[in-house]
Amino acid sequence: MKTTTAPVHRPDLRDFYEDPAVPVASGTPRSLRQARMLAAALGPAATQRTILDIGCGDGTAAATAAPLLTGHRIVGVDWSQDALKRARTHLSYAIRGELTDGGLPFRTACADAVLFSEVIEHLVDPDAALDEIRRVLRPGGHLMVSTPNLAAWYNRALLLAGVQPVFSEVSLRAIHGRPGTEVVGHLRLYTARALREFVAASGFEIVDLKGAPFHGVPRPMRPLDRLACSRPSLASILLLHARRTKT
Repeated sequence: MKTTTAPVHRPDLRDFYEDPAVPVASGTPRSLRQARMLAAALGPAATQRTILDIGCGDGTAAATAAPLLTGHRIVGVDWSQDALKRARTHLSYAIRGELTDGGLPFRTACADAVLFSEVIEHLVDPDAALDEIRRVLRPGGHLMVSTPNLAAWYNRALLLAGVQPVFSEVSLRAIHGRPGTEVVGHLRLYTARALREFVAASGFEIVDLKGAPFHGVPRPMRPLDRLACSRPSLASILLLHARRTKT
């Protein structure tokens, strides 16, 4: 008698990000610097603007930014139900949405700005993601991207020593070949030049690029990490401000 075996479920990226143990928060210094950049771009809140925080995680980054964006509506968007549950304790609006598989649950040109913080490095298809972000942004709308810098000052030294760079991961199960112990699911990493070129090729005009410190840098090295922010190409975190082109 022939027997059949039930298919074995193999964990995928969706399972990984739905795991409550996977970190979904980011550092406060990065959030504040990015919020200041966006507040300066939007100007005084004479009229309420709609800001989509795509990949909002647990909502702490948006909550940190909110005092600097008073008068505007911040809508958190994430695909993880666990993250959204936590985000709703910080945000008035938190909606489930995906950049692929049907796109975001928003009409075309509905948003004045998009916060895209520590997300692009997790994506299988970042090209499709920026296409969808461009769709929901109004012409001239602001895109604020933050992502780890592959060419951060300490990564350059690590590579010279033959050590895997910080932020890079070769496995979703454990860290191998580099400092640190936390697996966060990074699939892609960018240098300052690569990020500029990639975003510009996706239909955006680059406005500014700044650096931010990384909260995971050991305490004795933090002054040097803050100093490196004056040279974005050496900084731990890249903060890119771009605008959706009108054509």
